[in-house]
Amino acid sequence: MPITKSAKKALRQSFRRKAKNLIYKNKIKNLVKEVKSLVSQKKIEEANKILPNVYKFLDKAAKIGLIKKNMASRKKSRITKLIISKS
Repeated sequence: MPITKSAKKALRQSFRRKAKNLIYKNKIKNLVKEVKSLVSQKKIEEANKILPNVYKFLDKAAKIGLIKKNMASRKKSRITKLIISKS
């Protein structure tokens, strides 16, 4: 356990950041999963409606440093490719 005052503060900050990051990661994961399930059910219109939301969360995660820029770009590309190929 931390002993110094600054180490205690750093621990508190890391707990807060971890909680925030988990919320973002889970949101992205759930949105991607939802799009994939809609595509597999042939509901392309509904998947297209969710797509801007997926883009928004991926870009925001890349902006805050949760994921790398290229990872966000790759995920967006693959999801779009999946939707286009099934339509």
